[in-house]
Amino acid sequence: MVDSLRIKDTRSEQQLFASRASFASVIVCVCLAIIVYRYFSLQIVEHSRYTTESEKNRVHVRAISPKRGLIKDRNGVLLAENRPSFTLGLVKERTRNLQETLETIDSLLGIPEDDLQRFREELRFARPFKAVPLKFNLSEKERAVLAVNKHKLHGAEIVAELARYYPEGPLYAHVVGYTGRINQREQQAIDKDRYDGTHHIGKVGLEKQYEDILLGEVGYENVEVNAFGRVIRELERIDPKPGQNLELYLDSRVHRAAYEALGENRGAIVAIEVRTGGVVAMASTPSFDANKFVAGVSTKQYSAWRDSPDLPLYNRSIQGQYPPGSTLKPIFALAGLHYGVVDTAHTVRDRGWYRLPNDSRFYRDWKKNGHGTWVDLHQAVVESCDIYFYDLAFNLGIDRLHDFTAQFGLGQRTGLDIPSERKGILPSTQWKRAARGQPWFPGETLSAGIGQGYMLATPLQLANATATLARRGKSMQPRLVRNIADERAVVTNHLENSEADWNAVLAAMEDVVHGNRGTARSISRGLDYRIAGKTGTAQVVGIAQGEEYDAEALAERLRDHKLFIGFAPAEKPLIAVAAVVENGGTTGKVVGAPLVRKVIDAYLESPQQGGEALAESSLQ
Repeated sequence: MVDSLRIKDTRSEQQLFASRASFASVIVCVCLAIIVYRYFSLQIVEHSRYTTESEKNRVHVRAISPKRGLIKDRNGVLLAENRPSFTLGLVKERTRNLQETLETIDSLLGIPEDDLQRFREELRFARPFKAVPLKFNLSEKERAVLAVNKHKLHGAEIVAELARYYPEGPLYAHVVGYTGRINQREQQAIDKDRYDGTHHIGKVGLEKQYEDILLGEVGYENVEVNAFGRVIRELERIDPKPGQNLELYLDSRVHRAAYEALGENRGAIVAIEVRTGGVVAMASTPSFDANKFVAGVSTKQYSAWRDSPDLPLYNRSIQGQYPPGSTLKPIFALAGLHYGVVDTAHTVRDRGWYRLPNDSRFYRDWKKNGHGTWVDLHQAVVESCDIYFYDLAFNLGIDRLHDFTAQFGLGQRTGLDIPSERKGILPSTQWKRAARGQPWFPGETLSAGIGQGYMLATPLQLANATATLARRGKSMQPRLVRNIADERAVVTNHLENSEADWNAVLAAMEDVVHGNRGTARSISRGLDYRIAGKTGTAQVVGIAQGEEYDAEALAERLRDHKLFIGFAPAEKPLIAVAAVVENGGTTGKVVGAPLVRKVIDAYLESPQQGGEALAESSLQ
């Protein structure tokens, strides 16, 4: 009974309450301190960071692609321009389900597998909140379908931009080149800030060579967006700087004449303005439509071009390497005169064949019974006598032949402002030792003496050498673009042959076309000016001794290549041209020379007729 009536201990309870209240107060103070500290950290210490993060959700920076520079010929004709185009892009961060969105778009428009693959590759390198292109060149109907279904396509946006367009399609594809979508390898190499506003880059030709100049500088705009990522208003804008236009030496009338002259043939024609070194035509056939590459060529189409035996993607003008054949005989004749091995009165006995001392092999002339008993230099060039040049090459030796011919730009790149130029082969004893690990043999000198054997040259090199002949030994670096570098012609070399030597060789070249026995006399009919030129033939397959070349008995691709070089007017040259027609060796038919005449006609009939006052001053 006593325990139940125990007196309450008020003091103990007060102490207990006080200790509990103190502990709770400490807890509250600690929590309050944490809250105050966190509030201070958020509002003061990290204010800038969270303000920026908040602005990122509301304000986005968007790149504005610059207008790519135009490419024009010397008369202002557009060869590459920009046209309005609409592109469908996807912003991954704004899509609710990327795969579902892709499937929806595919069901609405039908997305080719190539485009889907390219999209996934580009998505891997895309910056956050940047639209990755999925489909280019949207039609009006496609844009309407996307607009109606916009509520289903979160993260999809249609962007209006300028796309590259080549008005003439295949005509200038090898020279101007084309732009294409930036691939994975290029993504790793380019300055991403500079290409932030574009999905394209120059791939080949002038588009690649002058990419930095044509591209321009990207601009930017700050835009405010709502919760769905749609733009509400523009806050700030920095305009892009357009790329610089390119003005070429190329003359569209002359280039078209060259392209159409080649027709269905595989081959190339290059024409160079003698006084400036400017390339006025550079045609290669067959060609391809450069516009197919802009939005992304299909695998099927690319494979068809790549695997075609006609090699339409191959720029024969600068990449095709052919034995120059007899087109080099005027240069070899100059070499003989320069070194004093022959003079204009020197003759060689021509029995239709030539033999080296103590050698049983017969080196035969293209003309079975020869060109007469004794042949001098003039006749040897006019009638393309192989026997005379076998003897000349043997007496010169391969190294002197090499050293002199090199001064015309053979065996080296010309330095033309376009990528992928090949340098050909100008053989010598040193070259063969380095390339083949073998000594040089005398019989190989004879083959080189008629432009065969190891010797290879591009059509551009032949045109450049022809221009040097037309200038009487003054070499210039050929150029395509006229408004970027110094417009004055760059003289690279000057041969020291006598005036008499030049007169003799160039007169013989003139008689190749206008002489009664010239190998290209058929093209002189109806000419009101004079052409100096030289025909050439390059064997594709060897012909055994004692056998004759019969084009009709050979498969078309085993027939000889036909070449021609020429300049005009002969007395005051304005244009130099070289033509190569693959497998054009039809029996009894002159092939290359008529094509060159068509190109020269087009040039001399043009309004500028070889250039303007700048050309006159460039050699002064």
